[in-house]
Amino acid sequence: LGAVTLRYGTGDERSAEQVKRATEHAEAALKRWGHLQGPVEFKVLGSHEALEAATGRRYAWLRAWARYSEVLIQSPRTWGLLRADDAAVEELVVHELTHCLMYQLAADEASWPHKGIPLWFREGMASVTAHQGYRRAPRAEISRFYREHLDDPLRDADDLYAQHPDVVYGAAHLAFERLEAQFGADAVRALLARMRQGCLFDEAFQLTFGESRSTFERDFRGWALAP
Repeated sequence: LGAVTLRYGTGDERSAEQVKRATEHAEAALKRWGHLQGPVEFKVLGSHEALEAATGRRYAWLRAWARYSEVLIQSPRTWGLLRADDAAVEELVVHELTHCLMYQLAADEASWPHKGIPLWFREGMASVTAHQGYRRAPRAEISRFYREHLDDPLRDADDLYAQHPDVVYGAAHLAFERLEAQFGADAVRALLARMRQGCLFDEAFQLTFGESRSTFERDFRGWALAP
Protein backbone atom coordinates (compact mmCIF):
# COMPACT_ATOMS: atom_id res chain seq x y z
CA LEU A 1 0.00 0.00 0.00
CA GLY A 2 2.80 2.41 0.87
CA ALA A 3 4.02 4.14 4.01
CA VAL A 4 0.98 4.90 6.18
CA THR A 5 1.51 6.34 9.65
CA LEU A 6 -0.84 7.26 12.49
CA ARG A 7 -1.04 10.11 14.98
CA TYR A 8 -3.58 10.13 17.78
CA GLY A 9 -4.12 11.43 21.27
CA THR A 10 -4.63 9.82 24.64
CA GLY A 11 -7.95 7.97 24.76
CA ASP A 12 -7.94 7.13 21.08
CA GLU A 13 -5.66 4.11 21.18
CA ARG A 14 -8.49 1.74 20.26
CA SER A 15 -9.70 4.01 17.47
CA ALA A 16 -6.18 4.21 16.10
CA GLU A 17 -6.03 0.41 16.03
CA GLN A 18 -9.28 0.34 14.04
CA VAL A 19 -7.87 2.81 11.54
CA LYS A 20 -4.60 0.89 11.31
CA ARG A 21 -6.40 -2.37 10.55
CA ALA A 22 -8.49 -0.60 7.94
CA THR A 23 -5.42 0.74 6.14
CA GLU A 24 -3.97 -2.77 6.04
CA HIS A 25 -7.14 -4.08 4.38
CA ALA A 26 -7.45 -1.17 1.92
CA GLU A 27 -4.85 -2.34 -0.59
CA ALA A 28 -7.17 -4.83 -2.27
CA ALA A 29 -9.67 -2.09 -3.11
CA LEU A 30 -7.10 0.50 -4.18
CA LYS A 31 -4.96 -1.67 -6.45
CA ARG A 32 -7.41 -1.33 -9.36
CA TRP A 33 -6.00 2.21 -9.77
CA GLY A 34 -2.38 1.77 -8.74
CA HIS A 35 -0.21 2.41 -5.72
CA LEU A 36 0.44 5.38 -3.49
CA GLN A 37 3.42 7.36 -4.72
CA GLY A 38 4.34 8.68 -1.30
CA PRO A 39 3.54 8.41 2.41
CA VAL A 40 0.17 9.19 3.96
CA GLU A 41 -0.32 10.22 7.58
CA PHE A 42 -3.63 9.61 9.35
CA LYS A 43 -4.44 12.03 12.17
CA VAL A 44 -7.15 10.73 14.49
CA LEU A 45 -8.97 13.73 15.99
CA GLY A 46 -10.86 13.35 19.24
CA SER A 47 -14.09 15.14 18.34
CA HIS A 48 -16.16 16.46 15.47
CA GLU A 49 -15.33 19.98 16.58
CA ALA A 50 -11.63 19.19 16.26
CA LEU A 51 -12.21 17.88 12.73
CA GLU A 52 -14.10 21.04 11.76
CA ALA A 53 -11.34 23.22 13.21
CA ALA A 54 -8.63 21.29 11.36
CA THR A 55 -10.43 21.33 8.01
CA GLY A 56 -12.18 24.69 8.19
CA ARG A 57 -15.38 22.96 7.06
CA ARG A 58 -18.51 22.86 9.21
CA TYR A 59 -20.65 19.96 8.04
CA ALA A 60 -22.41 17.86 10.65
CA TRP A 61 -22.06 14.77 8.44
CA LEU A 62 -18.30 15.10 7.85
CA ARG A 63 -16.18 12.28 9.30
CA ALA A 64 -12.85 12.71 7.49
CA TRP A 65 -10.95 14.89 5.04
CA ALA A 66 -8.11 13.84 2.73
CA ARG A 67 -5.28 15.79 1.17
CA TYR A 68 -2.29 14.70 -0.89
CA SER A 69 -0.43 12.99 1.94
CA GLU A 70 -2.71 13.39 4.94
CA VAL A 71 -6.08 12.12 6.16
CA LEU A 72 -7.82 13.84 9.05
CA ILE A 73 -10.34 11.45 10.59
CA GLN A 74 -12.77 11.95 13.44
CA SER A 75 -12.21 9.28 16.07
CA PRO A 76 -14.60 6.37 15.39
CA ARG A 77 -15.51 6.32 19.07
CA THR A 78 -17.34 9.64 18.54
CA TRP A 79 -19.33 8.87 15.38
CA GLY A 80 -22.51 8.08 17.30
CA LEU A 81 -23.85 6.78 20.57
CA LEU A 82 -21.83 3.62 19.99
CA ARG A 83 -18.34 3.24 18.58
CA ALA A 84 -18.27 2.72 14.81
CA ASP A 85 -17.66 -0.90 13.83
CA ASP A 86 -14.65 -2.05 11.86
CA ALA A 87 -16.59 -2.35 8.59
CA ALA A 88 -17.68 1.28 8.72
CA VAL A 89 -14.16 2.45 9.54
CA GLU A 90 -12.67 0.38 6.71
CA GLU A 91 -15.18 1.82 4.24
CA LEU A 92 -14.29 5.37 5.21
CA VAL A 93 -10.55 4.66 5.15
CA VAL A 94 -10.78 3.21 1.63
CA HIS A 95 -12.75 6.27 0.53
CA GLU A 96 -10.18 8.70 1.93
CA LEU A 97 -7.15 6.77 0.73
CA THR A 98 -8.66 6.76 -2.75
CA HIS A 99 -8.51 10.55 -2.63
CA CYS A 100 -4.83 10.45 -1.64
CA LEU A 101 -4.08 7.88 -4.33
CA MET A 102 -5.89 9.94 -6.98
CA TYR A 103 -4.02 13.11 -6.08
CA GLN A 104 -0.67 11.33 -5.99
CA LEU A 105 -1.22 9.60 -9.34
CA ALA A 106 -2.41 12.84 -10.98
CA ALA A 107 0.09 15.38 -9.65
CA ASP A 108 2.94 16.21 -7.35
CA GLU A 109 2.53 17.73 -3.92
CA ALA A 110 2.73 21.28 -5.25
CA SER A 111 0.37 20.98 -8.21
CA TRP A 112 -2.43 18.65 -7.03
CA PRO A 113 -4.84 21.41 -5.87
CA HIS A 114 -4.53 23.13 -9.25
CA LYS A 115 -5.43 20.28 -11.61
CA GLY A 116 -9.11 21.21 -11.78
CA ILE A 117 -10.43 17.77 -10.84
CA PRO A 118 -14.19 18.28 -10.41
CA LEU A 119 -15.87 17.30 -7.18
CA TRP A 120 -18.04 14.68 -8.89
CA PHE A 121 -14.98 12.84 -10.16
CA ARG A 122 -13.13 13.06 -6.84
CA GLU A 123 -16.05 11.88 -4.76
CA GLY A 124 -17.36 9.46 -7.37
CA MET A 125 -14.06 7.63 -7.68
CA ALA A 126 -13.73 7.40 -3.89
CA SER A 127 -17.33 6.27 -3.39
CA VAL A 128 -17.19 3.62 -6.12
CA THR A 129 -13.85 2.28 -4.87
CA ALA A 130 -15.26 1.99 -1.34
CA HIS A 131 -18.46 0.28 -2.62
CA GLN A 132 -20.66 2.98 -1.08
CA GLY A 133 -23.44 2.91 -3.65
CA TYR A 134 -25.87 1.58 -1.05
CA ARG A 135 -25.38 4.82 0.89
CA ARG A 136 -26.03 7.10 -2.07
CA ALA A 137 -29.15 8.77 -3.43
CA PRO A 138 -30.64 6.59 -6.20
CA ARG A 139 -31.15 7.60 -9.81
CA ALA A 140 -34.79 8.50 -9.15
CA GLU A 141 -33.76 11.10 -6.56
CA ILE A 142 -31.12 12.56 -8.89
CA SER A 143 -33.72 12.72 -11.66
CA ARG A 144 -36.17 14.52 -9.40
CA PHE A 145 -33.49 17.06 -8.46
CA TYR A 146 -32.76 17.79 -12.12
CA ARG A 147 -36.47 18.33 -12.78
CA GLU A 148 -37.00 20.64 -9.82
CA HIS A 149 -33.80 22.74 -9.87
CA LEU A 150 -31.77 24.76 -12.31
CA ASP A 151 -28.55 23.70 -10.59
CA ASP A 152 -26.73 20.64 -11.87
CA PRO A 153 -25.35 18.22 -9.22
CA LEU A 154 -22.30 17.51 -11.39
CA ARG A 155 -21.51 20.90 -12.89
CA ASP A 156 -22.52 22.88 -9.78
CA ALA A 157 -21.44 20.35 -7.18
CA ASP A 158 -19.24 22.78 -5.24
CA ASP A 159 -22.15 25.18 -4.75
CA LEU A 160 -24.59 22.40 -3.80
CA TYR A 161 -22.24 20.41 -1.56
CA ALA A 162 -23.17 21.98 1.78
CA GLN A 163 -26.97 21.98 1.38
CA HIS A 164 -27.53 18.90 -0.79
CA PRO A 165 -24.77 16.39 0.04
CA ASP A 166 -26.98 13.36 -0.64
CA VAL A 167 -27.71 14.50 -4.18
CA VAL A 168 -24.11 15.55 -4.86
CA TYR A 169 -22.64 12.27 -3.61
CA GLY A 170 -25.35 10.23 -5.32
CA ALA A 171 -24.79 11.91 -8.68
CA ALA A 172 -21.03 11.62 -8.27
CA HIS A 173 -21.21 7.90 -7.56
CA LEU A 174 -23.49 7.22 -10.52
CA ALA A 175 -21.48 9.43 -12.88
CA PHE A 176 -18.17 7.77 -12.07
CA GLU A 177 -19.79 4.34 -12.24
CA ARG A 178 -21.04 5.16 -15.75
CA LEU A 179 -17.67 6.62 -16.77
CA GLU A 180 -15.83 3.45 -15.75
CA ALA A 181 -18.46 1.19 -17.30
CA GLN A 182 -18.27 3.08 -20.60
CA PHE A 183 -14.50 3.49 -20.91
CA GLY A 184 -12.92 1.05 -18.44
CA ALA A 185 -10.52 1.25 -15.51
CA ASP A 186 -7.51 1.44 -17.84
CA ALA A 187 -8.87 4.68 -19.28
CA VAL A 188 -9.35 6.15 -15.81
CA ARG A 189 -5.72 5.31 -15.02
CA ALA A 190 -4.67 6.90 -18.33
CA LEU A 191 -6.58 10.07 -17.39
CA LEU A 192 -4.67 10.32 -14.11
CA ALA A 193 -1.36 9.64 -15.89
CA ARG A 194 -2.02 12.44 -18.39
CA MET A 195 -2.56 14.84 -15.53
CA ARG A 196 0.67 13.68 -13.94
CA GLN A 197 2.41 14.46 -17.23
CA GLY A 198 1.14 18.03 -17.15
CA CYS A 199 -2.47 18.15 -18.37
CA LEU A 200 -5.26 19.74 -16.43
CA PHE A 201 -8.35 17.60 -15.85
CA ASP A 202 -10.49 18.90 -18.71
CA GLU A 203 -7.71 18.49 -21.28
CA ALA A 204 -6.85 15.02 -19.99
CA PHE A 205 -10.53 14.06 -20.09
CA GLN A 206 -10.88 15.10 -23.74
CA LEU A 207 -7.68 13.32 -24.77
CA THR A 208 -8.54 10.14 -22.89
CA PHE A 209 -12.24 9.72 -23.61
CA GLY A 210 -12.59 11.54 -26.92
CA GLU A 211 -15.29 13.85 -25.61
CA SER A 212 -15.37 16.90 -23.39
CA ARG A 213 -16.20 16.84 -19.72
CA SER A 214 -19.21 19.08 -20.42
CA THR A 215 -20.51 16.59 -23.00
CA PHE A 216 -20.22 13.76 -20.49
CA GLU A 217 -22.03 15.84 -17.85
CA ARG A 218 -24.78 16.74 -20.33
CA ASP A 219 -25.21 13.10 -21.33
CA PHE A 220 -25.39 12.07 -17.67
CA ARG A 221 -28.22 14.52 -17.13
CA GLY A 222 -30.04 13.02 -20.11
CA TRP A 223 -29.56 9.52 -18.72
CA ALA A 224 -30.78 10.55 -15.27
CA LEU A 225 -33.91 12.15 -16.72
CA ALA A 226 -34.72 9.34 -19.15
CA PRO A 227 -37.92 7.37 -18.39
